[in-house]
Amino acid sequence: LAICEKALGKEHPDTARGLNNLADLYRSQRIYSRALPLYQRSLAIWEGVLGPEHSNIATSLNNLAFVYESLGNYAQALPMYERALAIANKALGPEHPDTAIMLSNLAALYQAQGDHPHALPLMQQALGIWENAQGRGHPGTTIALSNLAALYHSQGNYVQALPLCRQSLINT
Repeated sequence: LAICEKALGKEHPDTARGLNNLADLYRSQRIYSRALPLYQRSLAIWEGVLGPEHSNIATSLNNLAFVYESLGNYAQALPMYERALAIANKALGPEHPDTAIMLSNLAALYQAQGDHPHALPLMQQALGIWENAQGRGHPGTTIALSNLAALYHSQGNYVQALPLCRQSLINT
């Protein structure tokens, strides 16, 4: 990152990529306080270079929203997830696997808030995208099956959850 900043400048796309990658590392280590400013800087660079509707903006917003959600700041995470999804739908299309990821993340936020009526159709849509785009045996499909099963389970809807759990186990 330091080399990129020095050689290419602080506003270069490769610098944004380096910031995002380092933030990903901190996020995977659950060091959210270090990930947050890096994601924020990366997003600002991408927006300046690519404009507000590029798929990289959706990814950056999604990453940033995930950190806010992990910190329990749902109020800041929600509009970022919503904007990320809107951009992904426009830039990548409604049937793209990255769009499915953003649907799932938004649904997970709703689920964390206990808003199951908003979460359910988003998770169902994400599963449909994965099944259509990648097939039943793809890891993304398996994760979507598990996520939907967990949502049904959290609602006490075990009849709906059980076959999804079984299918996700078959897929692994």
